[in-house]
Amino acid sequence: MNTNVGPVDRTIRIILGLVIAAVGIYYQSWWGLVAIVPLFTAFVKWCPLYLPFGLSTCRTKMES
Repeated sequence: MNTNVGPVDRTIRIILGLVIAAVGIYYQSWWGLVAIVPLFTAFVKWCPLYLPFGLSTCRTKMES
């Protein structure tokens, strides 16, 4: 499994996941469980939705 989530995308996913979890806890709603998705994809560094579109936010190494 190749990584397709870059460092900036990963940071955004972690922040978004924490905010969603905090809002879910604050309002005592099960919707806070949605935070699992961005947090999981951030820590695994792989997003299954990027595959069909051939997307990747990882940096590519430039050949010199």
